[in-house]
Amino acid sequence: MMAKDTGNRTVDPPQLVDAVQERSVLLGLSYRLLGSLADAEDAVQETYVRWYKLPEDERAEISSPRAWLIRTASRIGLDMLGSARVRREQYVGEWLPEPVPVPGIWNSHSAHSGPEDPADRVSLDASVSMALLVVLESMTPAERVAFVLHDVFRYTFPEVAEIVGRSPVACRQLASSARRRVRKEQRTPVAPSAHAEVVRSFKAAWQTGDLATLIGVLDPDATAITDGGGLVSASIEPLHGPETIARFFLGVFDRQPDLIVREELVNGEAGLIATDGEGRALAVITLASTFEGRVEHVWAVRNPEKLGVWE
Repeated sequence: MMAKDTGNRTVDPPQLVDAVQERSVLLGLSYRLLGSLADAEDAVQETYVRWYKLPEDERAEISSPRAWLIRTASRIGLDMLGSARVRREQYVGEWLPEPVPVPGIWNSHSAHSGPEDPADRVSLDASVSMALLVVLESMTPAERVAFVLHDVFRYTFPEVAEIVGRSPVACRQLASSARRRVRKEQRTPVAPSAHAEVVRSFKAAWQTGDLATLIGVLDPDATAITDGGGLVSASIEPLHGPETIARFFLGVFDRQPDLIVREELVNGEAGLIATDGEGRALAVITLASTFEGRVEHVWAVRNPEKLGVWE
């Protein structure tokens, strides 16, 4: 189907327009599946390559370009997750999902408007939180795809089965297994305003260099993970305990006295971005706070290959 010439302007076929307009949905879906903006971009590009490679008459018979594109992007994501797991096993130090700034397309709308299912779900907002993305990394590729498609994007299990290549019953089991992993790591929900206050307290204690105050902001069972990818300095192993974490972060200011830390929205939640004196992003930090107002988890992404969007 060719674009129609209507005098002074060319009108694209409705299906072509529809397909192009789905890019934000595909990118949001692929990011949740892969935890990497770069990989998500690759998955979306490959999805469109396959769309445009379809014969024109075959494309014309597709009643819902959105459904076709999402199905294709999900299958590509499933394949990519398998190879990504191998790469991440060879990664230097701890691997963290790539942080993204103010949500925008990430939380704008669901990719599917089918009938509601009584199973538990997570909101689109929560589905891009660093805490959930970290849990998603512990899942098998099939679990992750089943969970994201069903619990986040509201696909029915028969629809998920068509994408994953398993029976609806098997997909229900995959999603249930994934949900158990999520519930195991879930904590009492903290109001956004309360979480922002905890982030602010962490930032203030860190910047003042007061060891005792910073220790007091951290939960007794706090953990911290720093991701440098072998390209910049970072702790190879997770850090455990308030004093260990506090001394590590205070040491950062000793090595980088011109460090500037500011509050930003990171993956839909209050977080921190650290830059040098010239404004270059050196780290993006997300925190998980407790109901008691302390920091339970710290995730600091330092790998420069994951910080391009923050420049």
